[in-house]
Amino acid sequence: MMSLGMKFKLMYLLQMVLLMVTIPAMAESQQEKMNQFIDQLMAKMTVEEKIGQLNLMPAQTITTGAEKDSPLLKLAAEGKLGAILNMKGYKDILEAQETAVKNSRLGIPLLMGLDVIHGYETIFPIPLAQSCSWDLEAIEQGARIAAKEATADGICWAFSPMVDIALDARWGRIAEGNGEDPWLGSRIAEAMVRGLQGNYGKENMMACVKHYALYGGAEAGRDYNTVDMSHIRMYNQFLPPYEAAAKAGAGSFMSSFNVVDYVPATANEWLLTDVLRKQWQWNGFVVTDYGSIGEIIKHGLGDLQQASAMALKAGTDMDMCAEGFINTLAQSLKDGKVTMQDIDIACRRVLEAKYKLGLFDDPYRFLDPKRRASDILTPAHRQAARDMAAKSFVLLKNEGKLLPLKKQGKIALIGPMADNRINLTGTWAPTAVPDKYITLKEAMEQALKGKAELTCAQGCNFTNEQTLQMAGGFYHQTSFQNAAKLKQEAITIAKEADVIICAMGEEAEMSGECSSRASLEIFDAQKELLEELLKLDKPIVLLNFAGRPTVMTWEQAHIPAILNVWFGGSEAGDAICDIIFGDKVPSGKLTVSMPQTTGQEPLYYNQLPTGRPVGEGADSFAKFSSNYLDVRNDPLYPFGYGLSYTTFNYSDISLNGRTASVTVTNTGDYDGDEIVQLYIHDVVASISRPVKELKGFQRIHLNKGESQEVKFEITDDLLKFYNAHLNYVLEPGDFEVMIGPNSSLKDLKKTILTIKYNEFF
Repeated sequence: MMSLGMKFKLMYLLQMVLLMVTIPAMAESQQEKMNQFIDQLMAKMTVEEKIGQLNLMPAQTITTGAEKDSPLLKLAAEGKLGAILNMKGYKDILEAQETAVKNSRLGIPLLMGLDVIHGYETIFPIPLAQSCSWDLEAIEQGARIAAKEATADGICWAFSPMVDIALDARWGRIAEGNGEDPWLGSRIAEAMVRGLQGNYGKENMMACVKHYALYGGAEAGRDYNTVDMSHIRMYNQFLPPYEAAAKAGAGSFMSSFNVVDYVPATANEWLLTDVLRKQWQWNGFVVTDYGSIGEIIKHGLGDLQQASAMALKAGTDMDMCAEGFINTLAQSLKDGKVTMQDIDIACRRVLEAKYKLGLFDDPYRFLDPKRRASDILTPAHRQAARDMAAKSFVLLKNEGKLLPLKKQGKIALIGPMADNRINLTGTWAPTAVPDKYITLKEAMEQALKGKAELTCAQGCNFTNEQTLQMAGGFYHQTSFQNAAKLKQEAITIAKEADVIICAMGEEAEMSGECSSRASLEIFDAQKELLEELLKLDKPIVLLNFAGRPTVMTWEQAHIPAILNVWFGGSEAGDAICDIIFGDKVPSGKLTVSMPQTTGQEPLYYNQLPTGRPVGEGADSFAKFSSNYLDVRNDPLYPFGYGLSYTTFNYSDISLNGRTASVTVTNTGDYDGDEIVQLYIHDVVASISRPVKELKGFQRIHLNKGESQEVKFEITDDLLKFYNAHLNYVLEPGDFEVMIGPNSSLKDLKKTILTIKYNEFF
């Protein structure tokens, strides 16, 4: 007689079989339904209306949106507009959508897009900071919260995630990405797409993966600059995160400003069609970056009509703000420069996106005023952002276990970020509402109330110059005040304090788009103040606010404790207090290499070997070897690095077949999280391979004294690479397997895995 448990198992297996049979059929049925709907709609559309769907235009301002006499409303009414970007606010978005649906001939709804980069009104840490949490579930949750808030305000399309691999910290947009590693970047790309899109419900929005492709490889770290690299490097180091996002089902991609193989990405058929659509089997739509069709002219490839025709035929579907498609494609059709099929393909892709978002069923599904009141900046959302911020901070130095601080005595909080409300959120937070957030000073006052005395002074400006000439233009420093007066105020309170906390670093817009820096060292005004404070012989904690890796060599030599807090978002003040006063234990690990000097850039851990190598960690100069005369090759802080208030011990690696394991023990005085990292080096291959590559990690929690065995399954895919013929291959031989707390060889346990020819042939 069959047991009850066996019956349940059998029923479960039958259900799984039914699902395997019905899910593809359901998906096929939905696809057929969508195809039929769009076929019928396009049969009614004029050429002008089809081209109109390819037109994306900006609202006048992100805060006020369109006005009654806005040209956007006129375009929407005429069916000459497919989408709007940078419109915020229920009233304005509703008016624009109603205009398109009720006044245009066919009533096709609009896409509403916005740069929802790291939150909507609940602002999470900048993406680079989030990546330092190595917490994929939390990153996905943050994207889900951002989508929930944005869709509650009428936005259904996010220009996110940015998955560009960035190896040069001088490039300001490194702040928007996930660091220098393609494997980790791929996992984060997948998490972001899942979090934003979900199942395309009312609380989900369409993701737009950017910037495709190679934008982070800009020469000299200068924004919008040229990019040039081999296809082998593209496939092995730069393209994986884009591919991962495509295969995770991202609904749209954004083309990049740069050239790829000397052809602008927006007009690059190999990139947009051969790779993205044919090789990766992706079926979404491609939108340009802001005005990039117009920039094709500056690259020297023709006038606006020629540039627009090239972009369309290459695989670009929507023109953001260049007005090339709307103004030239009809003429290009007459001239034979494009075909009706070219226009139809692009129009269909845009309409499919609107169908997937449910806009044809209900154009107002993202315009629910009740959600606007209940789903934005909620306590639960703010707590999630606070938790993520604390996980993102990286403890770089803690001499004498200065941190965590006790909530007692007199504490002096000093620096241009000490009581700065606007800059806490960091770059690309256009929907932030700073008046609803608290500053670091206010957070500390709450944390220390009734326990310790807090004094605060700005101490200095960000720099000694109010106006800085930055790459691409001028950066104007906010709140510039009398330097001598500021310094004296800081010295006065510091003399009376038991400990000094310095909140310093970059201002928010010193990183991000068009914020390249030729020097990554601390700004003059801040270093001068630190030098004066050091003379007081008081314990100093430096909180480094930054949107990129910065040079901390002088600080490492002189400051007892350094916590890299990046830009932590709307809840940064409370999150910083959580860490520095010991309510939480720091666990963040760098996803970028932090240089000893700017001259080392671009600097990254997974470099190729050289024929004249210098051993990692070597201090001495070696003649006729690949090194500098004035600084060793290594970073100041390596990829994967981050301290804790506790300590962890790693056993030697145990290798059982393809399973590599270590036992990690918490040997310190605090419970804490550790990020255990797996690196692999292909010792002998048909092409030169990186000295090490991240191929896995696990974030674990250990109570003090607790041990845990951590296992990694080394699959074929972790050992494969693109060879000289761009074939994705696993070559037999020896692989060095390394496990440890960061990428530095001195901290990694090592063993050899041998893959024999007969294992896979």
